[in-house]
Amino acid sequence: MRLNCKKKLDHFPDDFNQLDLLETHRHLIPTGTQSHWPGESEEDEEERTEEWYQTQEENLKDNHKELILFALENNRSLVNGHLAIVRELIAKGADVRTVTVDGWTPLHSACKWNNTELASFLLQHGTDINAQTKGSLTPLHLAAANRDCCRLLELLLMNRYIKPQLTNKLGETAYEIARRTDMYHYLFEIADYWT
Repeated sequence: MRLNCKKKLDHFPDDFNQLDLLETHRHLIPTGTQSHWPGESEEDEEERTEEWYQTQEENLKDNHKELILFALENNRSLVNGHLAIVRELIAKGADVRTVTVDGWTPLHSACKWNNTELASFLLQHGTDINAQTKGSLTPLHLAAANRDCCRLLELLLMNRYIKPQLTNKLGETAYEIARRTDMYHYLFEIADYWT
């Protein structure tokens, strides 16, 4: 069966963007398959109230690595505008290079949620700007897929360690994604002028 899936993937057009497909067809993904946390099931998805999230965060308060991953994966307030809490977690030993089972770092999540302030903070604390997920996505790929990402792209592209030529599993650079998804693809050309 996997062989058939592989054959079907080979028939996608050159401009196919898996991030766009995920955004437009997320409703077709069975409940529970998006989570990377062990022990979660479809039943858990249905019970996700604010109280559930608060309970999970309380249970993880002494495990800083898991707490920051939980917050990043679920776009919780720890990373969505509350930089002071992230500072405290890092001061207590949370690792900015920690990864989910799919290889996502805190920087990947900050770029996915278009949080420039957090991305800047993570970069100042040694996160890998070129870290690649198991799908070979870099934080720059995720930022390039956001339509309102001008400041975030500027931050990433002006970093002297950025490698914009890295490709995802489909062989796409972040620039190619940006050309299809946003109006800020010219930032790649400006950055390229300086490199």
